[in-house]
Amino acid sequence: MRPPGRRACAKAIAFVVVAACPVYLAAQDADDIRQQQANAASASAGKELFQQNCGFCHGPDGRGSSGPDLIRSALVSHDVNGNMIGLVVRNGRRQKGMPAFGFSDVQVHQIADFLHSEAEMASTVARRLPLEYPLEKLLVGNAEAGRTYFKGEGKCSKCHSPEGDLAHIATKYKPIDLQSRIAFPSGANPSVTVWDASGRKFEGEQVYADEFVVSLRDGSGWARTWNRALVKVEVQDPLAAHVALLSTYTDKNIHDLFAYLETLK
Repeated sequence: MRPPGRRACAKAIAFVVVAACPVYLAAQDADDIRQQQANAASASAGKELFQQNCGFCHGPDGRGSSGPDLIRSALVSHDVNGNMIGLVVRNGRRQKGMPAFGFSDVQVHQIADFLHSEAEMASTVARRLPLEYPLEKLLVGNAEAGRTYFKGEGKCSKCHSPEGDLAHIATKYKPIDLQSRIAFPSGANPSVTVWDASGRKFEGEQVYADEFVVSLRDGSGWARTWNRALVKVEVQDPLAAHVALLSTYTDKNIHDLFAYLETLK
């Protein structure tokens, strides 16, 4: 029998390498899978805790009800393993009607995992939807009803005009982006006025704000930060009317508004 040639040897070596790789990858994947399962279990436990104790105010999915939306809050986005969320839930916010909760470290971590998983899901929706939801699937509302809501109950016409800032809006944004901007507009940051303990007044554009601190950038470019408990703060949010609508309009209102805005080519 002749010894195998170089080509046959090369094929044999390639087979061994390819066959060995799945063993290594499987070991890698097993660790990842166990971590994913642990994270999912923690988030699931956190969801149950959250819905039982917090859902009546913040909604069962954390997206707001009588209380604020937590999924898009600055505090949740800056939280790491419950370090900021834990301070709020354990101390409460009595002045805003939020009681303190005696959650353990594990429970705080579980609630944080739930809120972070919901935030992550919300952040990826915009990247997934353009392929999954073309315009014909998004157009489920009534354009005329949207026009009526725009001029009437929604009070949109007080700030916007189809002949002005909304002219040709449907050609400026992808359908999914346009629909998202109805509920979550962007592009205008709040302005902040702060009075410190000595009465000095500071004004500027909001850089960051949560339950504990507020930061602004003044006209000269300086960023300043205060403990909210030690100063008086006033926020002028140009998107306040949109925030107020979050607790009043329905899915039908949004679908109808979107259908109307899509006529503004």
